[in-house]
Amino acid sequence: MPFAVGENVGPYRIIEQLGQGGMATVFKAYHASLDRYVAIKALHPAFNQDPNFEARFQREARVVAKLEHPHIVPVYDYAEHEKRPYLVMKFIEGDTLKARLDKGPLSSEDIAKIVDAVGSALSYAHRQGVLHRDIKPSNVLVAKDGQMYLADFGLARIAQSGESTLSSDMIMGTPQYISPEQAMGVKELDERTDLYSFGVMLYEMVVGKVPFNADTPFSVIHDHIYSPLPLPHTVNPNVPESVERVLLKALAKERNDRYENVSQMVAAFKDAWAEAGVPMQGTFIKISQPLKPAEKAVPKPEPIKTVAGPGATKMAAKVEQTAASPEPGKNRSTSAWIWVGAGLVIVLCIGTFLFARNNRLFARFIGAARSSTNTPIVFSLSTSVSNPSSTPSSGQVIPSAEVLEAQKLANQNPNDPNAQLDLAFAFWNANMPGATYEALGKVVRLAGPENEPFYMQAGDTFANQEGWLPAAYMYFQVVKVRAQTSEGVPDHIRDAFREAMYKSADRPEVAVIVPFDTVAEVDTTISFITQARHAFYTGRVQEAHDLIDELKQYEDTSREGYLLEGEIASVEGDQETARRFLQGLAEDQTSTPEWVRLFAAELLKRMP
Repeated sequence: MPFAVGENVGPYRIIEQLGQGGMATVFKAYHASLDRYVAIKALHPAFNQDPNFEARFQREARVVAKLEHPHIVPVYDYAEHEKRPYLVMKFIEGDTLKARLDKGPLSSEDIAKIVDAVGSALSYAHRQGVLHRDIKPSNVLVAKDGQMYLADFGLARIAQSGESTLSSDMIMGTPQYISPEQAMGVKELDERTDLYSFGVMLYEMVVGKVPFNADTPFSVIHDHIYSPLPLPHTVNPNVPESVERVLLKALAKERNDRYENVSQMVAAFKDAWAEAGVPMQGTFIKISQPLKPAEKAVPKPEPIKTVAGPGATKMAAKVEQTAASPEPGKNRSTSAWIWVGAGLVIVLCIGTFLFARNNRLFARFIGAARSSTNTPIVFSLSTSVSNPSSTPSSGQVIPSAEVLEAQKLANQNPNDPNAQLDLAFAFWNANMPGATYEALGKVVRLAGPENEPFYMQAGDTFANQEGWLPAAYMYFQVVKVRAQTSEGVPDHIRDAFREAMYKSADRPEVAVIVPFDTVAEVDTTISFITQARHAFYTGRVQEAHDLIDELKQYEDTSREGYLLEGEIASVEGDQETARRFLQGLAEDQTSTPEWVRLFAAELLKRMP
């Protein structure tokens, strides 16, 4: 139960609720014995799903409570009330930096104070071995006396220490400020992750807006990973070249290209500020949302191209109307945010993405988008589709006639899942994956959870076009329902789903669209295999081998597992091992799924 106003929580009396997010609710409370107000952050009850969380909570709370710095909000206490853990922090009466930015541009003096305060706080925390993971203006507090504080070290660290639904399946970070490695779900973070987020704050204060913003979190995440940074002077001509150089380095996609530490970055920023020779301020002009620049494909190793096979029925015909009509009278805006995945919940209030799951076997697997080695996404919904009369700039995706016609029909039939599915097909054919997934999110909402023929035919149609990730997402709607029945998942459905998952594993967004951990709830084997293949083609070779070893402990007879071992051996140049796996699969017509045989045969043909 949530804490109530007037309730006593330990020695603290709840005065009022200050805010609520996905992981915690914040209260103002009064500590009578010390005659002072405090801020209490009560963590979400879902953390109690992890029986070991209390011990971890206490351990991590002790760490953050030891952070004693004039610009870090101090943690006074931590305890539990009615099985709900909470942190007690200093109550800062004032405003957030976000609120200050919303009121208008900052002065040079304000920017200098923020750089010094946040920079010194981060530098100190990093020396103590503590990362923040969620640097953003709303976590910078400005007291009435002008003192600045960096808040929520405790929440960021403690939240990732457990194995509950909320703690083990999240990406910490707010979309507009998240680092590329956080967006890709990388676990081994270092201080350069905080540097990137701090760099976004600097960009916003100097340029006048964040570098990446779009209609959906998926699009923003994608841009942090792949889209070139909008050059500050092209957004705000008042930004000097010396300051621009600092921002470009701070916001480099690769961690090794950024500054080594906060102190170095702050010093560079101050030097650039001095070199500019003007009392800089945040922009005083209103800047409209610019069109996105063209995205540059990053040259990376090419994975084995997947080949179509008859493991899943291929149907190009239009999907029949099988979905029940939704309630009449509901007017759904076509511009509303759509997030893909029936089990995917996005909580932006405190900058956290949460991915639901219950299988503790996969507590260490984060359902997050990971970097692809060969397939950049070239579309986000900040590109206009609904306004064909607008003049596209260089790099903007120009909607095809097929997309425009499908968009028109979808707008005319907003509650028809077939119309929305046709739009998703059109987006995919136009190389607009981001728009495809968002359209499919609406399809799932409209079609309902138990519309098996509809989803199977949709999956088959995408598979026929080698749209393996959309196909996997459609098949998954069937698999997760079938898995709950006494009959389980039929072989033909399981094989279609596994083929699509396997062949989509090189997509950067695979773990966002069909999170590995949620897949594990219905098919542990393919969850291991997909994540291992994804890791291999993103350069995390050792992780891929480790996942295969874990798979063998769980199931050592998986034909899909043998296929992956053969594929990896082939790419690594171990032709003898590759042939040992692949030859047997290609020749086995009894226990090996047909798509696996065809894929193995294709790999063998390519071997020297």
